[in-house]
Amino acid sequence: MRAHVLALAALAILVAASAQNAYAHFEHFAHYNARGDSVGPYFAYQELDPDYARPGEPTAVMFSVQDREGRDTYDIVTMVEVYSGHTGERIAAFPWTRQDVGDFSLTYTFPDLGSYQLVLSVATGDVNVNQVDPPRATLSSTLNCECDRAIYNVSISNNFGAIWSATIAVAVFVPLSIIGIVLGLVYKKKRKQLHANSSEEFVKWCIMLLAIAGGLVHFAVYSGHASLRIEYSIFLIVAGGMQVTYGFMYILITMAGADLKTTLRQYYRKTVAVNLFGLLGTGVLLGLYAYAVTFPPPLSPNNVPEDIDFAGILAKAVEAVLVVGILYLMRIEKRRFAGQLARTQ
Repeated sequence: MRAHVLALAALAILVAASAQNAYAHFEHFAHYNARGDSVGPYFAYQELDPDYARPGEPTAVMFSVQDREGRDTYDIVTMVEVYSGHTGERIAAFPWTRQDVGDFSLTYTFPDLGSYQLVLSVATGDVNVNQVDPPRATLSSTLNCECDRAIYNVSISNNFGAIWSATIAVAVFVPLSIIGIVLGLVYKKKRKQLHANSSEEFVKWCIMLLAIAGGLVHFAVYSGHASLRIEYSIFLIVAGGMQVTYGFMYILITMAGADLKTTLRQYYRKTVAVNLFGLLGTGVLLGLYAYAVTFPPPLSPNNVPEDIDFAGILAKAVEAVLVVGILYLMRIEKRRFAGQLARTQ
């Protein structure tokens, strides 16, 4: 338990120490077609929405231009160009435009499958607002332009989004299935040995699996929050680790057993401590999620509530069932301890 307390304390210190650091001000962190690069005195992040853009589909080309401290920039003048990765030809250009804030987006429909280069230019002097510069053979060249430039490579495909989603699903469900099979075999063996109440034992092992499942979901989604605040991803990793730790701690205690009279009281105390750890931690996660989708979460650079998505609903549904299950576990463990203690006296 002390190790978990120290881990949470370290996380709190990290969040407090980096409270002024901001990252790309997008709603989520893309796994594909996203990058950050220096543009003169600034650092500019780029994303596409949808992440896995397909040809012929209107796509938001988003930029977040910030200073070196991660703060918003204001009143900058930008130009954006699109070049074909196959021919090197410029196929679209958005004229020099004064941006009130460094977070802005443009809409473009990529015509074909393949790679493209997006060129972001930020003016450092006089430019022709509402006009475009001539195309260049060297994309990063600033010849005859008082500006700084950054180049972003993007890839347009039909199936990469489905491939990525399938990979994440496999990464979550394959280990979960293996753990579930192992737990099922252990449960079956212990039921035969101890002649325990089958329904109670079944619920116990299901709760352990749910705890591990909730942790794996957090591991699967943590990177999607990195662009808002790196601390959000760290928190999700820690939360997932704590959930998996709770599941395995209870598995180890259960497999050790409590049928020896000399260890009965010690076993019960361990189960109470572990269940309280799981119950309080899960309750905190549910409360934080409810707060984050209702109000802007702490340290949010966007000052808006979090979006409600499928992964979040799945994780919270698992955690809600987990809370009920842990309370049930605590009840049956207390009843079992009282019964066994009465028989030993």
